[in-house]
Amino acid sequence: MSNIVPLDTVAHRDLRIDTVASPRNGDDRHLVQVILREFALLAVDYPILFGKQSDTGAFFCGAMLGFGEGENLFLEPGGGMKGYRPLNLEREPFFATETGLAIDLDSPRISAFGGERVFDDVGEPTPYLQRIIAAFRELRPGMEETRAFIRTMLDLKLVEPIDIDVSFDDGTKRSVAGAYTINRDALGDLEDVQVVDLFRRGYLHAASLMLGSLNQVPSLARRRNDRLTALAPAGAF
Repeated sequence: MSNIVPLDTVAHRDLRIDTVASPRNGDDRHLVQVILREFALLAVDYPILFGKQSDTGAFFCGAMLGFGEGENLFLEPGGGMKGYRPLNLEREPFFATETGLAIDLDSPRISAFGGERVFDDVGEPTPYLQRIIAAFRELRPGMEETRAFIRTMLDLKLVEPIDIDVSFDDGTKRSVAGAYTINRDALGDLEDVQVVDLFRRGYLHAASLMLGSLNQVPSLARRRNDRLTALAPAGAF
């Protein structure tokens, strides 16, 4: 459940947020929605895929952090997260509204002791809240830019399903369902004028980053194998 209310300088003057990336704070997700502006940072570590919203069927762009529900392979055992942290994780527990920011008071990040203050003693945004505001300055226009990118990829029939099937050292297998990527052959078959248009809009670079990021799937599998090895008794595999 959520309890999302407008952020208020008086009511939330003493509010503190636990900013540590951890399972208890909701960072244990295997797929996070991302925006076009993040692709260059994401592709270094994460496969970037298209997914579909379960309620509407609308496509979105997502960074793959693990192979199944509740598995973020970038979380550190003592807290924190390796590599770039997607903006949609960084901004929680805040939301953007038409009039400003809102906050989910039922979020596990709300802390009674310690954590980052949201407002200072005179009611001004703290450096932490200023970072959140900066994140939304990227996210709000970035979401529309990303939707436009997806519409263009669909219009050009460049989106295709992808099967991700991985085997691990403990004998288990994982399959990632409902994932889509760019059709490399269809991209290569575009007319020159279409390619130039994609290039000028930055979409050709984004499509290339998505395709290149698929090379991170084996790296992600190695992360899971390393975790399995660390948890297993000696000689188990």
